[in-house]
Amino acid sequence: MSEDKPAETVENTPAEASAIPNGKGHEPGEEISASAKTPLAEDGENPNRTENADTNLPESQEFLSGVEEKKTTRFTDFEGKTSFGMSVFNLGNAIMGSGILGLAYAMANAGVVLFLLLLTVVAVLSSYSIHLLLKSSGIVGIRAYEQLGYRAFGTPGKMAAGIAITLQNIGAMSSYLYIVKYEMPLVIQAFLKVDKPAGEWYLNGNYLVIIVSIAIILPLALMKQLGYLGYTSGFSLSCMVFFLIAVIYKKFNVPCPFTDFSFNATSTTSWMNVTDPGGEEDPACIPKMANLNSQTAYTIPILAFAFVCHPEVLPIYTELRNATKKKMQHVANISIAIMYIMYFLAALFGYLTFYGEVEAELLHTYSRIDPYDTLILCVRVAVLTAVTLTVPIVLFPVRRAIQQMAFPNKTFYWPRHIAIAFILLLFINLLVIFAPNILGIFGIIGATSAPCLIFIFPAVFYIRIVPKEEEPLRSFPKILAACFAGIGFLFMTMSLSFIIIDWTTGTSKASSGH
Repeated sequence: MSEDKPAETVENTPAEASAIPNGKGHEPGEEISASAKTPLAEDGENPNRTENADTNLPESQEFLSGVEEKKTTRFTDFEGKTSFGMSVFNLGNAIMGSGILGLAYAMANAGVVLFLLLLTVVAVLSSYSIHLLLKSSGIVGIRAYEQLGYRAFGTPGKMAAGIAITLQNIGAMSSYLYIVKYEMPLVIQAFLKVDKPAGEWYLNGNYLVIIVSIAIILPLALMKQLGYLGYTSGFSLSCMVFFLIAVIYKKFNVPCPFTDFSFNATSTTSWMNVTDPGGEEDPACIPKMANLNSQTAYTIPILAFAFVCHPEVLPIYTELRNATKKKMQHVANISIAIMYIMYFLAALFGYLTFYGEVEAELLHTYSRIDPYDTLILCVRVAVLTAVTLTVPIVLFPVRRAIQQMAFPNKTFYWPRHIAIAFILLLFINLLVIFAPNILGIFGIIGATSAPCLIFIFPAVFYIRIVPKEEEPLRSFPKILAACFAGIGFLFMTMSLSFIIIDWTTGTSKASSGH
């Protein structure tokens, strides 16, 4: 049942029916400001919508309420409750993921200048993709990724979008829990000074994943409103800022060149400094501006996956206070800009710390310095906190996609809301526990769903939804959107080819992305 009280007047009742995907609606007596410039395609309306006129639909995508006698209530009649800054936090946290740990490795294999160029291109294309989504959403008054697919291509479009969102975000959540599985035991081991683990249960990553999922992730995932998670988003982003500061600090505390780790109980010196007898700078400590090798091909996938946030854009748009397309585009641009700066600095200083020795996961490379280093332990805790708090935000669009595919016309129901979250977390936990070699599957999922969500779907939705009267098929915006979709297909083909080559040669080293 809705937590909003019934409106006192007949005119306000449809507003409560226009519930957003995470539970927000008008409070009783609130003034409804209809958007006059948002036309609706009447032929695509669901006749069952009128049956739900007095209920709250926090996860359903049937956002447009039924037609009453004197007034048609549009989805854009709703007033969001989330502030501009909190929306930036939410979207920024949706963008940020485990991909940040692999960016230094990507820079090492692409070079500083080439990496910066590719990072800029991906960030700009991601912003343009969000522009296409917002434009399509404004045309039909729908703020749900899957429903845009339904409006553009009917049920096949909705199913394709729902499946892509589900696969992409399950992969993302699994990668976050993998970090919990493999990093948390090391943190506990360091705090307890356990040099030689003897099978203690609290050092077993499988148990720790289950505990974290039940105690932290599940309660947050059961919230009805995504806006409340903005507070956890802000804290999570703060953890990643701390991670970035530590990476910059460590750059000036790790000597170069260095050899393998050498540690004993009475020494805090981890790396054995190797001095060049001739006094010349070692070639291993000279950063490469551009680099091409067998691993350079993974730079674009790593960067693209690091900016996947598109399924979360429209729900955040829904909850934005005084929402307009221009305001939401500003939210997206600021979030992308913040992540762009953080990504570049983390990659740059991580690369300049270890140069060619940097590993696919930067945090694991730091573990070679000193297992008991206080700052590194704090960084590990910060990263664990950040990825743990990101899981509930990523789970929201997955649950919404399942709602759309399995229960498209159902009103909000607490048991179903809880059951979907529980089953999703159970499945992901089983995946993390029993499938240790899942990285190849993640590669396939990421190489297919990510380009669909970022490039292909926003472009083809835009081409189909924007009326020909407003923009002819051969107009510049639609030609640009078609080229954008072509880039997505090219990216998908290249990524799949590289993964297949890695599998056939038996040298798979691709870092998981977002």
